[in-house]
Amino acid sequence: MADLPGGASWRETRRRELLTFARRSVRPEGGFVWLDASGRPEPGKGLELWINARMTYVFALSALLGESDDLRLADHGVRTLRTLLHDDDHGGWFDAAGLDGSVPDTTKRCYGHAHVVMAAATAASAGAEGGQELLAEALEVHGTRFWDDTAGRCREELSRDWSLVDPYRGANSNMHTVEAYQIAADVTGDQVWRDRALSICAGIIDRNAREQGWRIPEHFDAAWVPLPGYNEDRPADPFRPYGATPGHAFEWSRLLLQQAAGMLEPPVWIEEAAEALFQQAVADAVEPDRAGLVYTTDWAGLPSVRERFHWVMGEAVLAAEALSSRTNRPGHAAWARRWWSEIDEHFIDDANGSWRHELSPDLAPSSRTWTGRPDAYHAFNALTLPGLPLFPSPSAAAGDARPRGQEPGR
Repeated sequence: MADLPGGASWRETRRRELLTFARRSVRPEGGFVWLDASGRPEPGKGLELWINARMTYVFALSALLGESDDLRLADHGVRTLRTLLHDDDHGGWFDAAGLDGSVPDTTKRCYGHAHVVMAAATAASAGAEGGQELLAEALEVHGTRFWDDTAGRCREELSRDWSLVDPYRGANSNMHTVEAYQIAADVTGDQVWRDRALSICAGIIDRNAREQGWRIPEHFDAAWVPLPGYNEDRPADPFRPYGATPGHAFEWSRLLLQQAAGMLEPPVWIEEAAEALFQQAVADAVEPDRAGLVYTTDWAGLPSVRERFHWVMGEAVLAAEALSSRTNRPGHAAWARRWWSEIDEHFIDDANGSWRHELSPDLAPSSRTWTGRPDAYHAFNALTLPGLPLFPSPSAAAGDARPRGQEPGR
């Protein structure tokens, strides 16, 4: 009998197809481009930092998993991050660069820099050329410019020369920082990064999300006071939407379990929070009469943006798989089976080999928020991580790269 959606051989087949599509993003002159649904460069798009960092991560992890030819693509990504998107005058990275080398916006943002840390750590683990040097700089920049030791969380935006700090604070960039810091800790053996990841989780999840009934506040002022009405007039914003984002609750749930797995004595609230976030996201995002999961809700849990995004599905199955593995409680595996089936039926594009990034509430292709197929990161993780332990992080686990003397929790 053929392997069911979500099974090991099914995921391996789909991962190979996804990588074939993703390799079309390589730009010979440097960088990875934003692809359209057919795998061609999206017109009018330059080089995005988050896409280039994510694709570097994907190809580096693919190399660690045995796709040796992808190491050269990881090399390609490292070179791009050290040149085309790098600020040689002030350090750090620009959010984007035109194909002509122009830089339309010089603001430095935590979100993109967190992805550079993730990419650099994975590339270094894979042995990519320049990976260690990129990792050293990325950790130095992120750890000194964005990390706020007083708040125990990260600043969001700074001016090019680092002299001005924007008052906005965001949960999304801090969530990706948790992921990046976990990987950095496992690749380097320096536990300060995992300690900082725990601090972020404690502030945003154990404090803010708990106070909000496990719907995560996404937007804050400079004092980390939640801004519940932020972007109410822009509910479908791709990076700062109004309201609660169930997909992020699933993502945080998995990251919390990864955090606990890497600690000898994890705080008791971590597993409680991981389960509570998952259950609230299920209650808010699942619509009983149709497949997929809504993008955002208001603070009462009513759908705000009902489009279905591929990354939400990917994070949902990862959270379900992680909870099933970590807790052995009933129910999680059933959700994973349901969502894998929906991914197989509605999101995977058999003709092109990628995942459809956005569907309408009626499950037709949509571009309200996203156009094309910008990157492979969420889909690649969904197809890869269920086959790896929660600790160490995949970038270390895949290459058996845990530093000597670093022991798992449980």
